[in-house]
Amino acid sequence: FCLTLGLLGAIAANAEESCAPALDFSARPLAGNESVRLCEAYRGKVVMVVNTASKCAFTPQYETLEALYAKYKDRGFVVLGFPSNDFGGQEPGTETQIQEFCRSTYGVKFPMFEKTHAGKADADPLFRKLGELAGEYPTWNFHKYLVDRKGTNVSSFPSAITPESPALISQIEALLAAKAH
Repeated sequence: FCLTLGLLGAIAANAEESCAPALDFSARPLAGNESVRLCEAYRGKVVMVVNTASKCAFTPQYETLEALYAKYKDRGFVVLGFPSNDFGGQEPGTETQIQEFCRSTYGVKFPMFEKTHAGKADADPLFRKLGELAGEYPTWNFHKYLVDRKGTNVSSFPSAITPESPALISQIEALLAAKAH
């Protein structure tokens, strides 16, 4: 009985650790069919979640987001893009059109997911949770949330903070240097 309780406790602790609140959601890859559990797929990684748009003044950030992903992915960093038409109607295309645009125009290889709502009024559950944890919701396209390896600490960076910003880079590097326990 004690062994069973101990084992159940360890399983519960492990499940809790692997599915921290910030990433305890499922999302369907862009133009894909089956959803992915974010907390399982990106367990132990430093995750940047970005609401994206193809027809925005900030759209060139795709290029620097891809550069960040390429530079740090082998150290446990991933960018997750979520197209949203919430701000200025700047993501009107279909998911297939968005995927083709991102790949052909900016060489995007980081994971992109289904179109979503990121604005506070209609935020989907992922963006609602990130907004709650960070204390800030996107007010425009290319808002960035940085989530630590445990999926518990969330930082927020507005659209005008570019992916190559020294403040953002230093925080990514600090989170990558911290090991998940």
